[in-house]
Amino acid sequence: MLMPVALSLSLFLTACGESEEAQAPEPRPVRSVVATRQAASETISLTGQVEAQNEASYGFRIGGRIVERLVNVGDRLEPGQVLARLDPQDEQNALRSAQAALAAANADLSQTRNQYERQRQLLSRGFTPRAQYEQAERAYLAARSQVEDAEARLKMAQDRLAFTELRADSAGVVTARRAEAGEVVQAGQPVIEVARQDGRDGVFEVPAALLTSLPSDPQVEIVLANDPGVKALGRVREVAPQADPITRTFRVRVGLIDPPEALRLGTTVVGRVLVDNGEAIEVPATALTRLNDRSAVWVVNPADNTVSLRNVEVLRFTPAAVSIGEGLEADEIVVTAGVQALHPGQRVRLLGAQQ
Repeated sequence: MLMPVALSLSLFLTACGESEEAQAPEPRPVRSVVATRQAASETISLTGQVEAQNEASYGFRIGGRIVERLVNVGDRLEPGQVLARLDPQDEQNALRSAQAALAAANADLSQTRNQYERQRQLLSRGFTPRAQYEQAERAYLAARSQVEDAEARLKMAQDRLAFTELRADSAGVVTARRAEAGEVVQAGQPVIEVARQDGRDGVFEVPAALLTSLPSDPQVEIVLANDPGVKALGRVREVAPQADPITRTFRVRVGLIDPPEALRLGTTVVGRVLVDNGEAIEVPATALTRLNDRSAVWVVNPADNTVSLRNVEVLRFTPAAVSIGEGLEADEIVVTAGVQALHPGQRVRLLGAQQ
């Protein structure tokens, strides 16, 4: 009787074992990646526009009525080119008066010089008193001073006549006109705005937080917004010392190095800077999940291929990848696909662990 009982018990235990093996879940297949530490860098892009490095406001050095404006917005200028003219009638009259005054002063000087020479010769022979000689000498010196004064006034009159023409002092492009023919302008009042052709800048409004993360002398790539094939390199030339009171951003001017003709004044451009942030561990963005309202990743234990969920600190992320600052070490295996259906301690089967 004992043999049949023992045989029945053995058959029962065997059946239970087979049932448990049948119910054991298969390891879940997941895709993974081996975490590696690498240089962490990112490209910062900002939109701005092209402006002239130097802009000038041209105005007449004297007041008067404009009779001609010879340039329009967009015109290219050459050094010495006339931009506008004032009515020269008053200055021409002043010039003629100065010329007449100089002629009279020269005639008086010639007369007093002859008188002085006669008195000097007579004094040397003893035929004239010294007082009369000194009187002739004073008259001659006064006449010579009158000539010098008349010459200076003539030069001033010539300059004022020249000032009735407004001329460009360098090559450039007209960007604005501030007065029209027929208007009466004051000395120094802006009439023509000119962007000088001695360089072009890419101008960007940069947030304060981003400004502190930039290197000291970054090389900036400037790309035309509507044609990425048009590009140039530049260096930061000027950083505004004070933030804009409304936007709280700082204006940064990037001097363009040999810019192509397509980067015209006023065009919209994109500035790109590569920022090096040291080293970090980068994993695909699909590996990221949440634990306790914080970022986390599934880490595979290579001893038994079980997974555990671990919080990590994300330095930055893009649609394709995330950079991990803390919480993950190099050479650890991170699940990159299938993270939604995992639970702690679950066994997995790696489909693609890659360096």
